[in-house]
Amino acid sequence: MSKTTNEKKSVIHAAFDSMGVFIKAKWNILLLFVLGFLAVTAVVYFDASTTETVASYTLEEYEIGQIADKTIFATKSMSADEQYPVAIEEGEKIIRKGFPIGEEDYLKLKKMAESPAYIDYRVFADRVLFLMLIAALWWLLFSPVLLGRSVQFKELMLEALLFLIVYAAASLGSKAPVFQGMYRLPVLIPGALSAFLVAILFGQISALYFSLLLSFGVLAAAGFQLVPAIFTLASALTAARIVRLSERRIDLVFASLVLALLNIVYITVLKVIFNDNFADIVFVFAGLAFNGFISGILVLGLLTPLETLLNTASVFRLMDLSDLNTPVMRRMLLTASGTYNHSMLVGTLAESACKAIGANALLARVGAYYHDLGKMDQPEYFVENQTDGENKHDDINPSLSASVIKSHVKRGVEKAHQLRLPQQIIDIIAEHHGNSVLQFFYAKAKEKDSSVSPEDFAYPGNPPTSVESAVVMIADTVESACRTLDKPSVSRLDKFIQSLIQGKIDTHQLDNCQLTFGELTKIREAFVQILAGYYHSRIKYPNQKDPDSADQTASGAEHTDPSELEIELSDKMIDEAKNNG
Repeated sequence: MSKTTNEKKSVIHAAFDSMGVFIKAKWNILLLFVLGFLAVTAVVYFDASTTETVASYTLEEYEIGQIADKTIFATKSMSADEQYPVAIEEGEKIIRKGFPIGEEDYLKLKKMAESPAYIDYRVFADRVLFLMLIAALWWLLFSPVLLGRSVQFKELMLEALLFLIVYAAASLGSKAPVFQGMYRLPVLIPGALSAFLVAILFGQISALYFSLLLSFGVLAAAGFQLVPAIFTLASALTAARIVRLSERRIDLVFASLVLALLNIVYITVLKVIFNDNFADIVFVFAGLAFNGFISGILVLGLLTPLETLLNTASVFRLMDLSDLNTPVMRRMLLTASGTYNHSMLVGTLAESACKAIGANALLARVGAYYHDLGKMDQPEYFVENQTDGENKHDDINPSLSASVIKSHVKRGVEKAHQLRLPQQIIDIIAEHHGNSVLQFFYAKAKEKDSSVSPEDFAYPGNPPTSVESAVVMIADTVESACRTLDKPSVSRLDKFIQSLIQGKIDTHQLDNCQLTFGELTKIREAFVQILAGYYHSRIKYPNQKDPDSADQTASGAEHTDPSELEIELSDKMIDEAKNNG
């Protein structure tokens, strides 16, 4: 009995310890959820206190002479005034079930419904409970399992603010006579604008989930009317999908025009489905078209400050960073030209591979451009920059060489922070070597001292945590290693790249990035296609001589038109690969 009690106590203590660790790790997100929930609850309270409802029924459901279908009690006393010269006592029966509603009874109902002092707590409680369900769904959808990554605090912060704005617009907007009605209310709801911003700043999956949450929020705010919620969902999802095709800021103008047109289509379909008349067609169509168009225009104005404030890897920010004329890229070209060329080819490989597997190709390309940023401080210690045949590592011991090589990752992360690069780019820089071992220097050190530990020659980073980071790691290794490959035919490239990828798998560098074997096959094929074209064989021109030979002179050399004699052997290489299986 005592043993069982002790086991129960141990389980309880372990549960509390786990909860404490969770709260300590997620305190900022939990605090944001609480504050966001309280803010929306305040809007619900204000709405409930100003809505003409009594016992969860709107005043429009009652009229003088109607037989009451329920009994309604007064929850508080109210004195007579000039507008309503009737007094109400707490606990008084205002109307009785089965009895007709008199003129004085209706006046009392109206007095209770319109009085700010009377709050319909049933309506308030219903909507708060529904908000709790939305909060639980929010936590589930933005978990790493469904989102595919860890959600960022700044992402949740922006989404909470947008949700509050949309909820307030739907909840309070209907109080204005011009927006009353379930087909007029969507004119005021900025659902598409919110989806635009989330999709651009944080990706398609986030925008998809957030659109679903917005529609549920509008459903509650609009008194559980289906039309505003369905329209918000359709418009927000459309905005998130359209913006995926935008690569330039001007594309948002065309996206807003398309959204304006589709908004009209959606509301027309809803009117037909719910058998509504088209009496207000001019206002509804014009309002929703303007809503869609102005959403894209407002995004153009809000995007730049939000990109700067949140430091996100939006498609437009990445396009700006991919400009090779930026000061940092120009400096890399001048101080570490070998690293620059290496980075360009790694970027091409990574982009092609990500397109093949459906990952973020632009993020991978830009990450590859900056992945060796830390080499600019000591470029002469890296082989791609050693053009005079002198190797700095010949004069120092392997441990020091390894320290110099490993330091470029830390230096790169520091420079990335100084440049305020997006976190996704910084992660690629930090993870592009993972925690792999510098085998060359480890082997040299082991020849001198067999007791050396491989951990002393391992990079201090973590294995890639995203698909794009893993692709850049593989592309970096493949590009460097294939330079040493003799006679790089298609078949030899394919087998060599396969062995390099297998090496990453064996050393557990791809355990945290969710790449499948099928995707790795597509990545390998994309690499082979690019490198086969890069290293393609060519036949020797007739009368071509060694430029360093003593007997070659400018006057004696015969010139031949390369366009007539240059014959590429790509087809022969492909045939060779097929013959070799």
